[in-house]
Amino acid sequence: MSDVILETKNLSKEFLGFLAVSDVNLQVKKGTIHALIGPNGAGKTTCFNLLTKFITPSSGTIYYKGQDITAMNSAEIARIGLVRSFQISAVFPHLSNLENVRIAIQQRTGVSMHFWKSENTLKHLNDEAMSYLDQVGLTEYADMLAVNLPYGRKRALEIATTLGMNPEVMLLDEPTQGMGHEDVEKVTQLIKKVSAGRTILMVEHNMKVVASIADTITVLQRGKIITSGNYAEVSSNPQVIEAYMGSTTQSLGAHA
Repeated sequence: MSDVILETKNLSKEFLGFLAVSDVNLQVKKGTIHALIGPNGAGKTTCFNLLTKFITPSSGTIYYKGQDITAMNSAEIARIGLVRSFQISAVFPHLSNLENVRIAIQQRTGVSMHFWKSENTLKHLNDEAMSYLDQVGLTEYADMLAVNLPYGRKRALEIATTLGMNPEVMLLDEPTQGMGHEDVEKVTQLIKKVSAGRTILMVEHNMKVVASIADTITVLQRGKIITSGNYAEVSSNPQVIEAYMGSTTQSLGAHA
C-alpha cells in the first residue's frame, strides 16, 4: 500500500523466554496521527524501541517507505526521517532552549561536533532553531535555560528538538505523562499543530488525548495487536474493553 509509510511484519522480541512483542503487523499511514495504546506491560514501549532500533528484533521485518530498515542502527533510522522523542524529557538542562534545538539541527546537518568552535560559527542555525521554537510557542523563552522551564513547556521543547531533526515520522512516547489538565490540553493541541505535513506515531495512556487527535488506534495486549481502527471502533471492541477494564460490562470511554 503506497499510503503506508511505516510497517512491521511479524515483529517479535523475546527476553529470556518472555515474548514481549509477538508477531506485530503494524501499518502506519502517511500524514496521520496513529496511537499505540494498551494496558501496562502490553509491549508498547518495546515496540517503539524496536522501531527506532534501540533494541534488535528477535524476528520480523520493519519497512519505512517500502524499504527494509530492520538492519539499520538507531542513528541511521533518525537520519532517514524516523525521529523519536522520549518519555522522560530528553533535553540538556543547563543549555538555553535555543541551544537545545540548535544541537538537533547540528546533528541533522552533520556539524554536531563543532561545539569547540566559536559561537559565531553556529549563528547561521539560529533562525531555523527559532522557527521551531515558534512552532511550539517558546519564542519568548529562547534564551532561558531548559532547566527553568515548567514541565509542560519542557515537553514542548522536546518536540521542538525533535522537529530540529526534520522528521517525516515523529514517534512520541507518552507525550502528556505526568501533566496537569491544562498542560495536557496545550500539548495535545501542539501535537495536532506539528502533525501538519508529517506522520505521528504515539504511545499514550490518556484516552481523552487519543480520542481527540488520533486518526487510527492500535491496541496491544500481552505483546500482540488485538485490534486497529478509529476511536469509535476500538472503544466498542469487547476485547479492548476486557483488556482495559477486566469486564465487558464497562466501556473504554468510562476508563478515560
